[in-house]
Amino acid sequence: MLHLSSALKQAGHEVELVIAKHRDPVQVAESWRPGIVGYSVMTGSQRYYLGLNRRIREVAPVFSVFGGPHPTFFPEMIEEEGVDGICIGEGEEAMVDLAHALSNGGLDPNIPNWHFKLNGEIVRNPVRPAVADLDTLPLPDRDLLYTRDELSRRSKIKHFITSRGCPYNCTYCFNHALFEIYGTKTNRFRQRSVDNVIAEMKEVRAQYPLEFVVFVDDTFVVVRQWLEEFARKFPKEVGLPFFCNTRANLVTREQLELLKAAGCFSVSMGVEAGNDRVRNELLKRGMSREHIVNAARLFHEVGLHFTTTNIIGLPMTTIEDDLETLDLNIECRPDYAHVFIFQPYPRTQLGELTREQDLMVGTFDDISELAWDTSVLNFPPDHLRQLQNLQRFFALVVNWPWLRPHLGRMIKWRPNQLFWLINKLWKGYVIKKRVHPVKLSLREYADIIWHFMKINS
Repeated sequence: MLHLSSALKQAGHEVELVIAKHRDPVQVAESWRPGIVGYSVMTGSQRYYLGLNRRIREVAPVFSVFGGPHPTFFPEMIEEEGVDGICIGEGEEAMVDLAHALSNGGLDPNIPNWHFKLNGEIVRNPVRPAVADLDTLPLPDRDLLYTRDELSRRSKIKHFITSRGCPYNCTYCFNHALFEIYGTKTNRFRQRSVDNVIAEMKEVRAQYPLEFVVFVDDTFVVVRQWLEEFARKFPKEVGLPFFCNTRANLVTREQLELLKAAGCFSVSMGVEAGNDRVRNELLKRGMSREHIVNAARLFHEVGLHFTTTNIIGLPMTTIEDDLETLDLNIECRPDYAHVFIFQPYPRTQLGELTREQDLMVGTFDDISELAWDTSVLNFPPDHLRQLQNLQRFFALVVNWPWLRPHLGRMIKWRPNQLFWLINKLWKGYVIKKRVHPVKLSLREYADIIWHFMKINS
C-alpha cells in the first residue's frame, strides 16, 4: 500500500489511509469523499472487506477496487456485489492509470492488469510487463502509515524489502502462480540496487526511530554479487543489525560470513517438512535433510541466531509426518521454530490439488486469515485436535526436547486458551531476546506487549 501511495502522489493524486482500530473507514469515506476506495486483500480477509465496502458504498459514491493476493489468484472476486474492479499482479502503474482515467472524467475499460465490471458486463484485461527496474519506483510512502499509527512510528524495528519474486517453485507458495500469470513478461526475480536500498534506510532513520532492520524478502541471498556489494556498503553507510530469510540449500560458510560482516544478527530458513517425500515430492522444496542439518550447523558455528518455518497438516500426510518435522527441528536447534497449519490458497499448486481432490471442507471463503488456528482439510476430528495442539506445543518442545516423550499424550488433550497463552508468551519472549533484540523503555515494553497479545498468533 505504501508503494501504491508513493506512485499515486508522484502522479499528482491525493491518498488517505484508514487504520480501522483508530478511525471508522465508513465515516472517513463519507467525509473525505474519495473517488476510489481500494482494499489490499489476503485470502481469509475477503469477506470482511467485501462487507466493509458495501457499508462504504451506502454513504459515498465511490469506485471500489480490490488488489493483492486474493483478487490476483481468485479473479472471480470481480463477480461479487459492490466490486467495480480488481487489480491482477503489481499495482503501481495500474493504479495510476485508473486514477488518471477517472479524474479525467471517464473510465477506459482497456487498462492492463484490471478486470472491470461495467453495466453488468465484465471486462478482463491482460497484465502489462512487471516493473523491470525496481529503482525506478518511488520509495514507499512510510509517512502515510507513521503519521496515522503511533506504535508503528515509534517502533525501533522497521521492515524493508529489497526484491520481488522468487526463482523457486514451492507448491504452497504464490510465486509460481504469479509467474504463470506474467509468463515471459517479467523476470522471476528482481532486486533493487544496494544504493537504492541504503538510500531508503537513511531516509527512514533521518525521520523515525530505527535500530533494527527486518528484511522481509522471500529469499535475501539469491544474487551473490549483490550480497557482496551489500556486505561492503551496508556496515559503513547504515551499520545496523538486521534479520533476513535464506534457504538451506543456498547456505555456505562464505555466504554466512558475508552476512555476519554486513551486520546480520538473525536469519530464518524454511524447513517446512521433515519427511523427504513430503518436502520434495509434495512441496517441491528441492532440498535434502542434509542441506537443512548442515545449514543449521553453519549458523551455530558462525554465530548467527536463526529461526525455522514449518508447515503441519499438509494434504495426504499424517500426524507422524508432522512429528518427523518436529524431530528435524530438534536436531537443528533453532532459536525459535515457527509452525503453521496448512491453508490451501487459491491458484497455488497445492491449493488447487486440495480442491480438485476434494480434500477441503467448504470453499476458499472458509479459510481463516490465521495460518495457525485450525485446518480446513477434511481430517477426522481427532486429527484436527492433535494438529491444533501440536501447533501450540511445537516451539516449546523444540526448545525443551525433554518434553518430546510426553508429546504423544499432550497433543491429545482438549485444546484450551492456556495452551495458546503459553505459546504466545514464549514466542514473544524469544523474538524479543533472540531474533529482534532492541533496548526498550517501560512504555515501549507495555505498548509492544499490549499489541502483541491482541494478535491471534
